[in-house]
Amino acid sequence: MNIPLLDLKAQFQPLRAEIMAAVQTVCDEQGFILGPRVAAFEESVAKYVGARYAIGCASGSDALLLSLMAMGVGPGDEVVTVPFTFFATAGAVSRLGAKPVFIDIQPDTFNLDPTRIEQAVTSRTKAVIPVHLFVQCADMPAINQIAKAKRIQVIEDACQAIGAGQGGKRAGVLADTACFSFFPSKNLGGFGDGGMITTEDQRLADALAMLRVHGSRVRYLHEAVGINSRLDALQAVVLDIKLKYLDQCAEGRRRNAARYEQLFQQAGLMNRVTLPATNTGNFHVYNQYTVRVSQRDELRTHLKEKGVGTEIYYPLPMHLQQCYQDLGYRKGAFPVSERAAEEVLSLPIYAELTDAQLTYVVEMIADFFKRQ
Repeated sequence: MNIPLLDLKAQFQPLRAEIMAAVQTVCDEQGFILGPRVAAFEESVAKYVGARYAIGCASGSDALLLSLMAMGVGPGDEVVTVPFTFFATAGAVSRLGAKPVFIDIQPDTFNLDPTRIEQAVTSRTKAVIPVHLFVQCADMPAINQIAKAKRIQVIEDACQAIGAGQGGKRAGVLADTACFSFFPSKNLGGFGDGGMITTEDQRLADALAMLRVHGSRVRYLHEAVGINSRLDALQAVVLDIKLKYLDQCAEGRRRNAARYEQLFQQAGLMNRVTLPATNTGNFHVYNQYTVRVSQRDELRTHLKEKGVGTEIYYPLPMHLQQCYQDLGYRKGAFPVSERAAEEVLSLPIYAELTDAQLTYVVEMIADFFKRQ
């Protein structure tokens, strides 16, 4: 049996006619950059997450960058975040000449540990970026409480997390801004790159809309040095259609996660494989289904031989990346993140998986441990 980590073709086929008709409409209209199609999608996202404002941009990476720019982050400033994340979280900070200050994660959720924020905050700290990793929200009440006391702003790195929730609210309204990615592999994925920023703050929304078009509100008049980061109409119409089915897809992923737990229990693997944990009050939508296992690399090789696709998110924490050696961190600085990088393995979880496929994945994992 061959089971890819993600099957975008299976996701596309039921929506093919609807998506292709929308794409044809944009081609007929010949309006490709921002415009009414993007505005309509921005309105859809704002309504979906419950935010007052949504500002489309070219990628999730740019969403992070623009949020920091709108908050005035620049050279000499510091931004607190986690080392166990995709590069863009820290990279956006560095691109502005600011310094990423890393703190460790919680071992069960892989998210920022709020108890470590205060020790990392200095007079130069401008913001904190918690990452909703694997589509489970970080502990936002605790993070926001500390940030408010320290008078620093909070950016949700929700690039994986559209549809996730906490305390009855969706990711996107849990901080000063929230950043989403529509990279094709995301649970709401486009046909290329795309991003979105949501906020309740009109001042920030106005600044973000200005900064994404070279710092201009009026054509050819520039009040700030912004960037070129505009969502295009083709992506907007594709994403607007897929958004209508997002909750349905999320329920499929949640159903598959529950089935995995049953299968792992039935196979007697609970002492071998640590399954994803969900904190009380969180609504998990499983952009990834990430387990922990001590023989990760050997298991991954075995699964590849058996036709099961997997991925490691992420094999090397940010503080150990070559480009961040100048920050002075060494191996052992963040032991929880470092251990996670050695143990995590993401399994197929997409909504279109059959029960036979889920069963096969777990059977192949059981087969690996029987050989040990």
